[in-house]
Amino acid sequence: MDGTKPAMESNAEENQDEGQESKGCFECCIKCLGGVPYASLVATILCFSGVALFCGCGHVALTGTLTMLENHFSRVTSDHATLTIAIQILQYIIYGIASFFFVYAIVLLAEGFYTTSAIKKELQSDFKTTVCGRCITAFFMFLTYILALAFLGIFGFTAIPVFLFFNMWNTCAAMRSPDANITLPDSICVDVRQYGVIPWNATPGKACGSTLGDICNTSEFYLSYHLYIVAFAGAGATVIALIHYLMILGANWAYLKGAVSTHEYQDIKTKDDQDLEAEARSKDGQNSSSYS
Repeated sequence: MDGTKPAMESNAEENQDEGQESKGCFECCIKCLGGVPYASLVATILCFSGVALFCGCGHVALTGTLTMLENHFSRVTSDHATLTIAIQILQYIIYGIASFFFVYAIVLLAEGFYTTSAIKKELQSDFKTTVCGRCITAFFMFLTYILALAFLGIFGFTAIPVFLFFNMWNTCAAMRSPDANITLPDSICVDVRQYGVIPWNATPGKACGSTLGDICNTSEFYLSYHLYIVAFAGAGATVIALIHYLMILGANWAYLKGAVSTHEYQDIKTKDDQDLEAEARSKDGQNSSSYS
């Protein structure tokens, strides 16, 4: 019996040590998870997804649009030379947008981590944020606001090809509808020249009847139309992400400013309390000396 008692005590101590270690790991995990800026994380994921959809689908859709125009609406290369250059420029802009927003979203996420930890230290200890840190947050607010306005314009611009392809798709669907009473199908045409995409002297410039139906059945048209829709949705998601970033930055800046005001008030209050204590001590010293 005496030999089993030390063994039981050692097992109890080991279990207690294991419990303390597991408790320490759990508290460490909770502390780490508490420092994650979840709002910035959600905005970053939404921004990555929106920019990826917009840039990837938009790039492929522009290539398919150019192929469709070359094969069916403008067979002379010189007629759509300007459009070719414009599409190439847009594709290079897409490369730049993808690269810039990849870096910018990571920077904003890092700023969210910094601000979250700074606010917690500000409220729990004597740590004070600097004027430079608050200015950086204000700068990101201004830049995000400008980018949100710019991408709102891109969102509206992306709606134009969706509208054009929708009209063409709707026309083809009306031609194929059994309820449509069309006596002269060749009189139904889609003239791309009226949208300013290609010049008026481009040949043939328009598609009518069965030719229009064949164009709507091509893979270039089907793929480009749906890719433009996805790119349009991606641009909208990016706008929402930037607005989300803007709200986060505004809240962080307000928290930092409020924490600074709180610390200034606490410093003034502490100084006043110290002055009152010193004055009370001096009075006590004077009273004691007078009694003696």
